[in-house]
Amino acid sequence: MPFAIEVEHLVKEYARRNDMPLRAVDDISFRVGRGEIFGLLGPNGAGKTTTIKILTTLIPATSGTARLMGYSVATMPLDVRRNICVVLQQDAIDIHLSVWNNFKTFGRFHGLTGSTFEREAARVIELFGLEEFLRDKGMDLSGGTKRRVQVAKMFIVDKPVIFLDEATTGMDTFNKRTTMEAIREESGKGRTIILTTHLLDEAEELCGALAIVNHGRIIAQGSTNKVKAMGLQLIDVVVATENVSSAFRTALKKAKPIRIEERNGVFHISVRTREAALSVANLAERMTKVVSLEITSASLEDAFVELIDKKEVTRA
Repeated sequence: MPFAIEVEHLVKEYARRNDMPLRAVDDISFRVGRGEIFGLLGPNGAGKTTTIKILTTLIPATSGTARLMGYSVATMPLDVRRNICVVLQQDAIDIHLSVWNNFKTFGRFHGLTGSTFEREAARVIELFGLEEFLRDKGMDLSGGTKRRVQVAKMFIVDKPVIFLDEATTGMDTFNKRTTMEAIREESGKGRTIILTTHLLDEAEELCGALAIVNHGRIIAQGSTNKVKAMGLQLIDVVVATENVSSAFRTALKKAKPIRIEERNGVFHISVRTREAALSVANLAERMTKVVSLEITSASLEDAFVELIDKKEVTRA
């Protein structure tokens, strides 16, 4: 079975009094390979949450089909639920229990006890760096740590598909990095992970493939690099300098880049071609004292904004 999730022509409509039904999900189709980290991205109200609710059997689809690990979401919901764990945006830990007892309760709920639980809990606690919090009650944890505990719980039990909705909400940079590395490691063991997030740098780093949803429809999907290529083709040049002259600023403007942003001696410059990027780099080397210089392709965020804007213009 090559695919963990298969979605074909999925539609979800909500009835509205004295008006046409609201189509929250509008004929979307995608597949997710086993062991893949798949990003489902889009602006607020795009249809991501509705799609996840259908795939996790929380609400029925109006039409279309969805299968998870070969089981029909519509006709075999219990089999689907036996194969998934879900992290929603809301925190779902018992604030009156310690972190350890939160893990223990979750394990028992899924039939995990004794030495098997002890082994899996110890592995996940180390993986997510939670050793120092085991005796702390949920109510005494920071928002980011609560979130880390909630995500970590999902990996104690052996479920092949994990849904993570805004997995790193509230985490500082260090804990976010730890959590992302843990998610990547679990995916490497064959788990399929569906990630919804507003942090596009996070999606770009984690996801091998993704789909961008807007107004209930998929407007781009494929590998992360393929989706990036669907947006505006840009190359970013980041130059950090010790001394910035007005002559350099004037020369940059004459080069006519797509975008120039300057902050505390660091210039972010976007151009269309590699030749233009090298020209800007040479300009900086000649006219400033360069501390660091980096040339990269446009980010997923650049492509995301461009693709969303294109569709908004088309609808208008």
